Amino acid sequence: MSIATVILAAGQGTRMKSETPKVLHCVGGQPMVLRAIQTAERIGADHLVVVVGHQAEAVAQAVRGRAETVLQAQQLGTGHAVLQAAELLRGRCELVLVTYADMPLLRSETLQRLIEAQRANQGGSFAMLTVTLADPHGYGRILRAADGSVAAIIEEAECTPEQRAIRELNAGVYAFDAAWLWQALPRIQPKSKGEYYLTDLVEIAVAEGRRVVGIQASDPDEVVGVNTRVHLAEVEAILRRRINQHHMLNGVTLIDPATTYIEESVQIGADTVIYPNVQLRGNTVIGSHCLIDSNTIIVDSQVGNHCRITASVIEGATLEDHVQIGPFGHLRQGAYLCEGVHLGNFGEVKNSRLGRGTRMGHFSYIGDAEIGEDVNIGAGTVTVNFDGVRKHKTIIGDHAFIGCDSMLIAPVTVAPSARTAAGAVVTRDVPEGHIAIGVPARMRPLQPLESDASAE
Repeated sequence: MSIATVILAAGQGTRMKSETPKVLHCVGGQPMVLRAIQTAERIGADHLVVVVGHQAEAVAQAVRGRAETVLQAQQLGTGHAVLQAAELLRGRCELVLVTYADMPLLRSETLQRLIEAQRANQGGSFAMLTVTLADPHGYGRILRAADGSVAAIIEEAECTPEQRAIRELNAGVYAFDAAWLWQALPRIQPKSKGEYYLTDLVEIAVAEGRRVVGIQASDPDEVVGVNTRVHLAEVEAILRRRINQHHMLNGVTLIDPATTYIEESVQIGADTVIYPNVQLRGNTVIGSHCLIDSNTIIVDSQVGNHCRITASVIEGATLEDHVQIGPFGHLRQGAYLCEGVHLGNFGEVKNSRLGRGTRMGHFSYIGDAEIGEDVNIGAGTVTVNFDGVRKHKTIIGDHAFIGCDSMLIAPVTVAPSARTAAGAVVTRDVPEGHIAIGVPARMRPLQPLESDASAE
């Protein structure tokens, strides 16, 4: 059975009090409309259509390449919104799933249950999602027929005292028989304000003797809609709890889940411990047996096993196993730290590779460099990689020793086991067996004592 998903995203969202369209506000680091698309993709929808209206071009641009769009020029209700997709989808699918872009917690598993219910609803018009809440929030009540099907949706203002006691409510998510939907939508009558609502399709279906199935959401949080910044914070907190529980159940220790921010796209290995005030975002993968200490931010990075990171920022970087960073380290785009590297406090690395076992103590900057194995980088070292026009590369060979406050004016190469003295400004290559001394640095052959690896 071919499936089309229609995502309603045309509303103005005035209560957000924002110049940004409501559906482009982020939950879990991703715009709500893209979360809705992602959920539809997970159920294998053959066609994805987003109904746009308010700031249509901005929303259409955000979903381009992921979904088709149709314009609802006037916001005349949910029935009118879905009708805008009729011309595009008629004859292309057998089932139409209708969801909302401002319902970011809806799970694909719930939508799959709804689809299966409609598939089993032989001769029925549609299946709808319902939710049971202690506080009905003014939503329409679900009236059930003797056979358990949905007989009607009664708006709160029209409820009898007995109906007001009903706590099963309309969640507003539907799986329609496509052929029936397209012929039924034009039959919806407008309300007093000229609006057409999908809820009226229940009455149309029942009048035809066609069955409407109601499937209850197992988790009421799934159908929470976002209309204000308060709601936005509420769904963010719910999503964060959901994500954190997933990781904890898979063997990750979160010292304080309430202050740990992990986006859905992040992967974490078992026996890793994460301390409070940590943010893990984007396409980040963290191995097992790591310790991620407080006030660390990791974005779009790969972290190996048995690493320790303390109060540091890591962006677009790769760490092999047994790497230690921080406190107050900063790895920028393209940083690659091989196994056993130590990066001390206030060290910064950008677009550079540090070889196995290399030590970069503190207060140093390494940019556009290739550093060998077992290199000592003294405090205050800077690879001077930018001449105001172009970036240049620094190469440091295995077992080299870079003294404190060395300035390496790229392009420059320090040969394996060569040295720079403290305060050296290196403007030309340092040959093997030599040490660079002074400003600008002069090359002097290493004496036996100077080449002693134990010397400090």
